[in-house]
Amino acid sequence: MRKLILFTFLAAAAAFAQTPQTAKEKAPASKAKVLTRVELDKLLESPDKVLLIDVRRPDEISSNGGFAVYLSIQAGDLEKHLADIPKDRLIVTVSNHAARGGRAADLLESKGFKVAGTIGAETYESEGGKLVKIAVPPPAEKK
Repeated sequence: MRKLILFTFLAAAAAFAQTPQTAKEKAPASKAKVLTRVELDKLLESPDKVLLIDVRRPDEISSNGGFAVYLSIQAGDLEKHLADIPKDRLIVTVSNHAARGGRAADLLESKGFKVAGTIGAETYESEGGKLVKIAVPPPAEKK
């Protein structure tokens, strides 16, 4: 009988732990549109009108791959570099799975930039897109 009561309590605790949060408690991480590979490829057909801003760390770009042409500004440094970002281009932010990219897109949009959305580099590749693998150069020899 004790085992049955213990089992019931454990099952109830597990069920309670898996109960989804209410909509009020779980706010969306970003308002930015998450682009598909097809949508990004369409935007890249006009490279003079779009700017990719990759907000990942350099080691993430080198290990996971990136896009041939992009502006690299890590997510934590984005606000300090707003003056360096052209306002005449449509912006797409890039991260691994679009979470940091979405937050960066929200920030840029709030500062008056034209943002098309965000994309995850790994998601892009999983949908058949080709990323550029960038080898990290060896450290310079000390003279």
